[in-house]
Amino acid sequence: MKDKIKIIFVPTILALLALILGYTFLNWFLFIKLELFGLREIITNFGLPAILTGLTAWILLRPRFKMLALESQKGNWRDFYSFILWIILTIPLMIAQEYIITASGKLTELNSINDIHTAEPTRYYTVKNYYIHKKAISIHSAFEVTGKHNDNFHMYIYVAVPMLAKQADTTSTECSAWLGLQYHENISNRLKPSEKERRYQEFAAKSQRDFEKEDVSRFVYLDRIGNSDKKQGLLEAIKKNRQFNGDQIILVPVSEPFEARNGNKLAWIFGSSLVGLSVWLVMLLIPKINEFQLKRIKKGAPDKEAREEMNDFIELLKPREGYFITPILIYINIGIYILMVLSGLGFISFKTVDLLNWGANYGPLTKGGDWWRLLTNVFLHGGLMHVLMNTFGLLFVGVFIEPLLGKAKFIMVYLLTGILASVASIAWYEATVSIGASGAIFGLYGLFLAFMLTKIFPPAFSKAFLVSTLVFVGYNLLFGLLGGIDNAAHIGGLLSGFVIGLLLYPQIKKRAVNESAEPEMLG
Repeated sequence: MKDKIKIIFVPTILALLALILGYTFLNWFLFIKLELFGLREIITNFGLPAILTGLTAWILLRPRFKMLALESQKGNWRDFYSFILWIILTIPLMIAQEYIITASGKLTELNSINDIHTAEPTRYYTVKNYYIHKKAISIHSAFEVTGKHNDNFHMYIYVAVPMLAKQADTTSTECSAWLGLQYHENISNRLKPSEKERRYQEFAAKSQRDFEKEDVSRFVYLDRIGNSDKKQGLLEAIKKNRQFNGDQIILVPVSEPFEARNGNKLAWIFGSSLVGLSVWLVMLLIPKINEFQLKRIKKGAPDKEAREEMNDFIELLKPREGYFITPILIYINIGIYILMVLSGLGFISFKTVDLLNWGANYGPLTKGGDWWRLLTNVFLHGGLMHVLMNTFGLLFVGVFIEPLLGKAKFIMVYLLTGILASVASIAWYEATVSIGASGAIFGLYGLFLAFMLTKIFPPAFSKAFLVSTLVFVGYNLLFGLLGGIDNAAHIGGLLSGFVIGLLLYPQIKKRAVNESAEPEMLG
């Protein structure tokens, strides 16, 4: 037990402290105080912490797990331990970022709302003299799909209200700041478009009644919100105001005492850290010690197996002869995702309107003349998990299929099945926004199945991978039936890829027979 604590548990504690203290300080200094880069809070508070803790768990600490006997007949538990450690490190770090925003915010007293331009910019304000012009509001509606299987359909209404120094300023065209309000309702994404429209109209009517009843001029203090989805929604509302313009300073009313702004965040940081480390300690007590690996770690000897695994993975990401297009496609998909993130569209997920602006497939628009959407949507993804899952799917099938087809045929199959999957989507769904490389990837899996069934691959190979491929395809199609996933594109890609595989079979078989250097590819 002493070795487990010294080699794994103590470094875990130090890593957690370094992450909380180090990254929280950098977040405050770079993104809050200096306001560099203009990143959204979902990136600074959730995205970057998740990446840093993931690197810490999998790169820094995971090699030390070799000293634990985590191998069993059912598999290796090392990945499970890494995942749990990632969660343990991530939760308190994310809470710390929420805490630093509220704890470091200064409260500034303004005599008039007009003074906000001359006063030092801070997070919070109190104002003595102001007038809320409720008759000159501007509104923006937004929608978002979330959930593991896109189960939730979120409806947002953002209301921007001009804040003036006095009522007499209502004839002016300049306002000093905007009071921002948000109304939100969540419904099932499985509802039909007509039912969604009905529910939205009810939500809009209720929001209007709530706004008319609410005395928005009564608040304890004002919160100058950071760069978030809420702020972006309110900025869109401000653009629609036909009377007022000026600085786009958005203030959100807060009714609770200023002293209560931090809530229990500090306690949650310590509490989640303590609970997580306690769970981690118990998990370390369970497995036995791998004496060979323990001696290697104590001696500081390199882990040849881990190095080989890392080298093999890196090789899969490098373009090379016979395997050139797959890494390039991965770079393109991830690169477009990163561009969307850096454009401030989000991190975990993107809004539907942003996906449409970037080229998502949508029946009314595509059929209306935007036929290019049949292709552009293949390179778009709805968020982090979406692009990661498709990346691994493409990586797995590409390493087997591209060497057989060659560069030209591989890219043609990928693009063609992706387009056919998009056609199947708009043919089946009347008005569904569809994005992702999964249609093209399903096309490659359809071709993969055709090659296995026609015995292009050796029997031992087909037996090993046929079941796993069918499980992958069946799993995705099954969850697509639960709603929120474009199964039409999946099926369209799969069937088109299977047919293309059957058409290419004679040519690939003939080439395999003629290439004596690769006799192992004969069926």
